[in-house]
Amino acid sequence: MPEETLTRIRQHLKTLKLLGIQKVLDPELAGAAQQALPPTELLERLLAIEANARIERRIERRIKESRLPERKLLSDFDFEFQTGVDKAQVLEIAKLDFVGRKQGLVIAGNSGTGKSHIAKALLLIGCQHLYRCRYTTAADMLTELMASRADQSFHQKLKQYTSPDLLLIDELGFDRIEQQDTKNASLFFKVIDGRYCKGSTLLTTNIDFKDLGDYLGDPVVTTAIVDRLVHHSIILNIQGPSWRMHESKKLNTQARKAKSKTPS
Repeated sequence: MPEETLTRIRQHLKTLKLLGIQKVLDPELAGAAQQALPPTELLERLLAIEANARIERRIERRIKESRLPERKLLSDFDFEFQTGVDKAQVLEIAKLDFVGRKQGLVIAGNSGTGKSHIAKALLLIGCQHLYRCRYTTAADMLTELMASRADQSFHQKLKQYTSPDLLLIDELGFDRIEQQDTKNASLFFKVIDGRYCKGSTLLTTNIDFKDLGDYLGDPVVTTAIVDRLVHHSIILNIQGPSWRMHESKKLNTQARKAKSKTPS
């Protein structure tokens, strides 16, 4: 192909912002020449590369917009250690059919059992499916909503939590900020009610539902929250040992072994 033609093609690609094709044009043209590919096959190949590149960029934007603090994978979860988790059930949930149905998912269990790992992995899958996702801890969400009342931005902030297709509220019960103001129950209700049957809410907690009223400070409002969560949600209850405690013991054992091998 004449160099002048290649120059014009590169300019067209730049103008049209076909970044995926731009990156692979030269090697793809060389490969097509060697294999004597018909022009239509080469065109289809280049368009597929561009389409895949655009999808990858959209996924990255979704992940960035979600504010997910870390990328957890279900493939990294130790189901053999955490026998309190039904692997088949988690993998079925990971198909995200519940998001399409606008159902919720509550993952409950003691600290260190892997609730957040599974939840973050599911949110990442949501981003990869191009759902609009958002991550927050319960404490951060309530702090932000409480502060927004002072600067008249409450409705704008509330929309950030009610509009995503999939919202992960992590660590309900981990911090004590939820107990510091009885208004927190009302704020929490506004988020859950605003999403009820309109979007999927993924919640992790180490508090039993029957204790949430005392924890959030308003048993009446909390009853309404629990009613909406339970009525339209999948409940995944993890009854198992603490992974963090297991890792800590393993590291301590390794340290003792290393120390015993060190010459005095």
